[in-house]
Amino acid sequence: MVADDEKLMNDFIREILRRKGYEVDQAFDGTMAMRLLTEQSYDLVITDKKMPGSDGIEVLQAAATHQPSAKVIVMTAYGSVEGAVEAMKMGAFDYVMKPFDANQIEEAVDRALEEAPERRPHSACNLGVVGTGHKMQEVLELVRVVAPTTSTVLITGETGTGKELIAREIQRLSKRADGPFIRLNCAALPDGLIESELFGHEKGSFTGAMRTRMGKFELADGGTLLLDEIGEIGSQMQAKILRVLQEREFERVGAQQTLRVNVRIIATTNTNLASAMENGRFREDLFYRLSVFPVNLPPLRERREDISLLVDHFVQKYRSLCDGRIIGIDDAALAMLVGHSWPGNVRELENCVERAMIMSRGPLITKEDIVSPVTASRKGTTSLDPGISLREMEKMLVLKTLESVGWNRTRAARKLGISTRTLRNKIKIYKEEDISPYAERLSALDEVARELVCTP
Repeated sequence: MVADDEKLMNDFIREILRRKGYEVDQAFDGTMAMRLLTEQSYDLVITDKKMPGSDGIEVLQAAATHQPSAKVIVMTAYGSVEGAVEAMKMGAFDYVMKPFDANQIEEAVDRALEEAPERRPHSACNLGVVGTGHKMQEVLELVRVVAPTTSTVLITGETGTGKELIAREIQRLSKRADGPFIRLNCAALPDGLIESELFGHEKGSFTGAMRTRMGKFELADGGTLLLDEIGEIGSQMQAKILRVLQEREFERVGAQQTLRVNVRIIATTNTNLASAMENGRFREDLFYRLSVFPVNLPPLRERREDISLLVDHFVQKYRSLCDGRIIGIDDAALAMLVGHSWPGNVRELENCVERAMIMSRGPLITKEDIVSPVTASRKGTTSLDPGISLREMEKMLVLKTLESVGWNRTRAARKLGISTRTLRNKIKIYKEEDISPYAERLSALDEVARELVCTP
């Protein structure tokens, strides 16, 4: 269930989760959310903290009463750390700060449900390691060497290079392949919350600790624990993680009993830990414990020979978005992609290909179909211009999709992978903005929408 009184935000989250294969109910105020908790059964509840009727904390408490097995993620305004801490102490599994993007909410949902993998849908979006160039082959050879061992691995590389994929490949090729693979995004939690996430806590150990909870180390026993973005944790937690690496033991928050675990640690970071050590932000002893076996992932601009293979992979991955109509990319468009610098690396390339497939009218992606936050210009061309914002890019994509289907909202919504209601809301917003030369067409669409709403 998604509970948020902001309809656009509610629809945004629902569409993200539906595309991942989940069934989603919506509540547009706290009272509705409380009622649904007594009528339906949920694995996960995502609730805004501030809502009319009942607030998110009341929804959290109702979930604990009526559906104690359900995980709860609380959304709170940017900068409201106190609200996040309050929610976590009251039993929330996780929190996300508004505003957030699709990746952040997907990661939060994956974290919430990874403790029960049988509940997760088998998604076609699970990406394997793709690359035949010599640099990626060197990386994969290191993976094959270290995977059968129990050594701690430190994976470094820029954002979007695929560090988590390499970590999962190490797990897949290891003797722990049948064991759990647990991931914690260290950048997503402050030190006050990350301790409970890693080590768990006892019932009553702090206000709102209504039940004993296992931490990530316990959940990963017999398997692998991925500490994503390890460079973002504070010095106090660094010392506690160092102890676990050295002694393989820890205590839950509020407990006296020492627990021992058999866990392999893989850590990732996109920051320069050497510089962090020089500045006193990262412990030298922890760095050497983590980097027993370092693996550095090259950025996409240094492995351009893999771009063609990656594009083919993404085309096959997203063909269902276009009813199987798109079969590939033409030479001019591919040359354009190969020539781009890709500051967002493989993740940026994937998003670019997905958008191009939505935009494409023929069986092949062309240069005209390629629109990216870093390649799109404000005029809607494909010239290189880093000045466009993500919001402007989305608006351009929606408008060009509407234009490509003759301003048929149903077909446009289908191509964009959103509901017609969401598209209608976007049209209303765009109508109030400077969207010339589309203003007249959007005004006409808005009038049609008003007539449809008022017609019995």
